[in-house]
Amino acid sequence: MTSEEAEAILQDYFAPWIRQLGLRVEEVGERHAIVRLPWSGDLAREGGGLCGQAMMAAADTATVVAISAARGGFVPMTTVQQSTTFQRPVAGTDLLVDVRLTKLGRTLAFADVTMRPDGRPEIAAQATTVYALLA
Repeated sequence: MTSEEAEAILQDYFAPWIRQLGLRVEEVGERHAIVRLPWSGDLAREGGGLCGQAMMAAADTATVVAISAARGGFVPMTTVQQSTTFQRPVAGTDLLVDVRLTKLGRTLAFADVTMRPDGRPEIAAQATTVYALLA
């Protein structure tokens, strides 16, 4: 799957409010994807940090991109579980969401997600996700 095909998935299969996040596919591979969540003051909580809800939505959405890449295109799927830990605030910079599939089965997919501020090595948040593959 190309980055352009992955971008089309973001436009074709997600709710308008997810599209309004402005997510961009930076990289896509056989079992991974890197998606950029552009910084926006509209996504900041009091104190100026990126809100956790936006980070979790980005992680969830990026997982769909990674699974779609591994399956050769979008297939119906749904989130079964997502667990997120927040380690440090992100303010004034884009967030890079790096998804690595750890298991891709016939009916379930599992992924580890690492979120970092753009250009910085420290982890801002980590998530694990489980998806049910419906087709």
